Amino acid sequence: MKQVFEFIINSRKAFIKLIDDLTIEQLNEVPDGFNNNIIWNFGHIVVSTQTLCYVRTGVLADASSVKFNEFYRKDTRPTYAVTEEEVAELKATALESIRKIEEDYQAGKLGNVNPFATSTFGVPMNNIEEILITTIGHDNLHFGYAQALKKCVVASILAVDEK
Repeated sequence: MKQVFEFIINSRKAFIKLIDDLTIEQLNEVPDGFNNNIIWNFGHIVVSTQTLCYVRTGVLADASSVKFNEFYRKDTRPTYAVTEEEVAELKATALESIRKIEEDYQAGKLGNVNPFATSTFGVPMNNIEEILITTIGHDNLHFGYAQALKKCVVASILAVDEK
């Protein structure tokens, strides 16, 4: 599992690099044809993994104590302009939360999972290892969305600059 945690961290570092290359306006922009933005996709992976790992194992009764969950959980959309401060907190939490999950995993705190099927992939999750492995796919799915959004955001700025 050590490699799984390393891969999640490295993937999140790549996502952070994508974010670092953009302005706050670009992170908040919702291009035509999309219903979310780059920072929403990033925030979504941050809260989703914590929710799955801690709520599905019964460590937390519900996701209300996962910071930012109400804004980035499944079936939400951007409703406000995210600040530089929130972006910085999300970036820190993206890495810190995985390190904490790894620590709790190693300590045996994430043992029993209430089985469920993911809405993204429709795959049954029966244990914490399956949740963590699926996190890789989920994170990278949203990283891919963010890359596509970046192309749209940069293209729209270039189009405005040419006028």
